[in-house]
Amino acid sequence: MKALYKIVALVGVSIAATSCFDKSKPNYQFFPNMYESVAYETYSESSAFKSGKEGQLPAKGSIKRGFEPYDYENTPAGYMQAKTELKSPLDSLSVDTEKGAELYNIYCAVCHGEKGDGQGNLVKREKFLGVPNYADRDITEGSIFHVITYGLNSMGSHANQLSQKERWMVTDHVLKLRGELKK
Repeated sequence: MKALYKIVALVGVSIAATSCFDKSKPNYQFFPNMYESVAYETYSESSAFKSGKEGQLPAKGSIKRGFEPYDYENTPAGYMQAKTELKSPLDSLSVDTEKGAELYNIYCAVCHGEKGDGQGNLVKREKFLGVPNYADRDITEGSIFHVITYGLNSMGSHANQLSQKERWMVTDHVLKLRGELKK
């Protein structure tokens, strides 16, 4: 008889324990803020700053680390000024010709062709027309750098893809291609 009472008690406890379980609502959460944190808006009102906003603008005249300003404007006059005045700051030891050729093949050859003849894959497939042959143009290292920086006509700017040093290396490679085409 004692065994029967034990079995009934065990069954009763197990029914009581499982009868309150609901699959749509899991058991109690201890420390609910650990599971569901309080959301804060990024630019919400805050007393931490004078303006009351959390997001702050950089000080006027500040530039990001590693940025080198480019003093020529994106105008035809700026292009002509860069064409006549601008010279490469890289000496012969700091120009990596292999890297310049690699960057040219990645960013430029698809339109301008690997030889600089204006017959890249996109031109052959007639996606872009009128891409110039370097031998037909009166270009200088300043004009090439300016066009890579700002873009010209259908060509967009590559300043976001290439650093200033990389743009100068590509400029050096374009001048080598032009010299080979002029032969």
